[in-house]
Amino acid sequence: MSSTKFNFSFIEREIRKNTFGILTTLNSDGTPHTTGILYGVSKHESEFSLFLLTSRKYKKVRNIQRNPKVSYIIPFPHHHLRFVPSGTITLNGVAKLVPVNTEDIIEIFSEKRILKLIIADIDFEKDEEYIFIKIKPDPKILCYGVGFNIWKLRGSHTEGGYSVTIPPKR
Repeated sequence: MSSTKFNFSFIEREIRKNTFGILTTLNSDGTPHTTGILYGVSKHESEFSLFLLTSRKYKKVRNIQRNPKVSYIIPFPHHHLRFVPSGTITLNGVAKLVPVNTEDIIEIFSEKRILKLIIADIDFEKDEEYIFIKIKPDPKILCYGVGFNIWKLRGSHTEGGYSVTIPPKR
């Protein structure tokens, strides 16, 4: 399969359609720590990044403080054809902890209903329990099956893997 069939614009649209992914950080002994978490996406005119809201008390925050390298996988399940493997978008990159009162990120979370619900009860000026995680992905995004006809994948599931590159100005 040609890796040029899908481009970053297509993958970015797919990423923006969802709000759930799986974050992997590294424990102090180097083993992975994985957890599901909701995300928001930076505005189009900004550097492409993902933002996650979490509590400072969680292991993922301590892991990021120690080692900022992370992996974030966004699944694209086939809701009607459960026997078909989910498509995925994998972003590897560097995470940074950002104060919860960062207005640009609050605005991003206010644009999607589910994200708006999780920030509804936070006092952004006084609350010190919460923090945003900003993920700046590496330029190469790994994809599997996203945008593919499932019948084509059925014939050769190995053809579903491809990668796209984030343009330098994004």
